[in-house]
Amino acid sequence: MGSAPAIGVVMTQQPPAVSLALAERNVPRYTSYPSAPHFSKVGPDTYREWLAALPHAARVSLYIHVPFCTELCHYCGCNTRAVRKRTPVDTYAEHLLEEIALLGDLNGARLTHIHWGGGTPSILGPQWLETISGAIASRFDLSSLKEHAIELDPRRIDQPLVRTLKAIGINRASLGMQDASPHVQHAIGRVQPFELVERAAQWLREAGIANLNLDLMYGLPTQTDRDVARSAELAASLNPQRLALFGYAHVPWFKTHQRLIDETTLPGATERIEQARIAAETLASFGYQAIGLDHFALPDDELCIAAREGRLHRNFQGYTTDDANALIGIGASSIGRLPQGYVQNAPDMGHYARSVAAGTFATVKGLALSDDDRLRAAIIERLMCDLKLDLGAFGGVARFAEEMEALQGLAAQGLLTIDGAKITITEAGRPYIRIAAAAFDSYLAESQKRHSVAV
Repeated sequence: MGSAPAIGVVMTQQPPAVSLALAERNVPRYTSYPSAPHFSKVGPDTYREWLAALPHAARVSLYIHVPFCTELCHYCGCNTRAVRKRTPVDTYAEHLLEEIALLGDLNGARLTHIHWGGGTPSILGPQWLETISGAIASRFDLSSLKEHAIELDPRRIDQPLVRTLKAIGINRASLGMQDASPHVQHAIGRVQPFELVERAAQWLREAGIANLNLDLMYGLPTQTDRDVARSAELAASLNPQRLALFGYAHVPWFKTHQRLIDETTLPGATERIEQARIAAETLASFGYQAIGLDHFALPDDELCIAAREGRLHRNFQGYTTDDANALIGIGASSIGRLPQGYVQNAPDMGHYARSVAAGTFATVKGLALSDDDRLRAAIIERLMCDLKLDLGAFGGVARFAEEMEALQGLAAQGLLTIDGAKITITEAGRPYIRIAAAAFDSYLAESQKRHSVAV
């Protein structure tokens, strides 16, 4: 579906001034299409039918959501809550086992990727991590497992935990760093000296977990260009294979704890664009190549290789090499994707617990994909991953005349080029990929206010 994608340095020059208005547009992150706000009523019976229809020995990915943290960071947009006692965590772990049991053997499905997310999934503790991993191994064929990843809070890591992670087969760990400056950390409610991140990386590597990801953020309260540059330098000094650079999404109408952030200290659109540029150039100076919208990787990393070869994909965890036939979501609020469409578990802990305890999937939302949905999803994924698109592979320009007209404004600003059926995002336009993708989103108008700003 077109030539190999462009990868390189994110926006090495200032964008045209008129593009600042685009940076404040509300658009989805396109980790799925259609995006989650468009999910409607899909119940457990439908989910069970879709699972049963998976082909024999299908390639399957598993996402396990653990919605607990010891304390809630002010900026967090995840489905999680703070807990200080073991009882809710232990009870939830039992429900995860019950949900895994509901899956049966999935017609001999071969597991290719496992991802533990949250929240802080390590809050489960070594015993539950081992028990749940054992349950997964008893239900799935793990002979094709390529990646077993977990998200970690550097403040909540010790060596016994690291030994457990190695024992259950974790081979990639993602450390949330966000920003290294004390004043920013205080503003976001996450005090985390860089030394903790450095120590966590050392322990993981000493245990043999060599594949490390680091997460950075820009657009945070009180954050300056200097803060962003210093954080990027410190992160790169740890030599992780991959980094992600996320723009803070301030959605206090959706995540009420974000009201703890003083909005007057948030960088504006111009500052956010400059911070993204500085961070990207800093990472490039350490040899990292930009991938898609917000990821970076060393040239010999599989993510970078996949980007060069046009094999990159995008799912709810961001950019990935995962090409599985289905993604199975486990846990409260978890989202799955099957060939027929999307499914989502109840975000409400009580509903989730009652359902799986009663032997029923906790599916409450989803969306059965139409042929048009699948076509547009493929277009948006290729544009988000490759920064270029040949509509000739998707029915031709005539079929998307309105969409092509909508892109003319971006072309006039130098953010993309159009050559017949070929669309190419320029380096100046990389931060605006979501805007270009939105031209092909037939659902967007009805929910635009629910999404975060583009840059």
